[in-house]
Amino acid sequence: MLRGIDHIVILVDDLDQAIQSYTEAGFTVIPGGEHTGGATHNALVAFQDNSYLELIAFKRPDPGHRWLGKQPGIVDFALLPDAIADDLDAARLRGVDYQGPLPGGRLRPDGQQVAWQLGLPPAPGLPFLCADVTPRALRVPSAAAQAHANGALGIARVYVAVQDLVTSAAQYEALLGCQPETGLTDEARYALFPLGAAQIQLAEPLENPAGQAPSLNTILGTRGEGIYRIALHSSAGPGAPSLEALAATGAWLTWAAE
Repeated sequence: MLRGIDHIVILVDDLDQAIQSYTEAGFTVIPGGEHTGGATHNALVAFQDNSYLELIAFKRPDPGHRWLGKQPGIVDFALLPDAIADDLDAARLRGVDYQGPLPGGRLRPDGQQVAWQLGLPPAPGLPFLCADVTPRALRVPSAAAQAHANGALGIARVYVAVQDLVTSAAQYEALLGCQPETGLTDEARYALFPLGAAQIQLAEPLENPAGQAPSLNTILGTRGEGIYRIALHSSAGPGAPSLEALAATGAWLTWAAE
């Protein structure tokens, strides 16, 4: 059974600059270390709901890497399984062909090795799975690291741009084992899946949308299918500071309407 959103992957050009930008936006940012193989390193923004943002940058090109060549910004997200082998088998039986479990890991700045297993999707619009091998407390910062000056508490919703809502919703149904709520906004048809304390909203643009910029058509044309926006819970409510400055880095973060 998939328990919830594990983390959001935000690709950045320069990790030190990203740490500064997210700190200025009111987040507490913790250096994460270097991934196995040495091609990437990261920093983490951990939340009280046990999810986190991963700021990741390439230290050198890594041919075949899932995110090499992607535009900076929100590029992917991971779900947290109960038992990854069983959850992958269940997804395959329902018709979506995930690979794995595959090994992953990183070396923290303090010398602690962290290990996990991955389940990789057959299409870019689907999330990957990430399951801890070493204790989760070694991978995900806690305590003071989860307190943020801007009041951020956790992930409320992830937004995924898709070309064909029927096809993509069927893939998510196979992965999650549940049916969505469907509806219509000014700019898109959507399918909304509950997952733990958060939601996943798939959105297919209308031919003549009346929504806000950037439009879904623009996002699909420049970034392709996949996650493009996240909404966060905040203890500050309507008084939470703007996150617009992060949009310049491709990261469309907003506060959830509580």
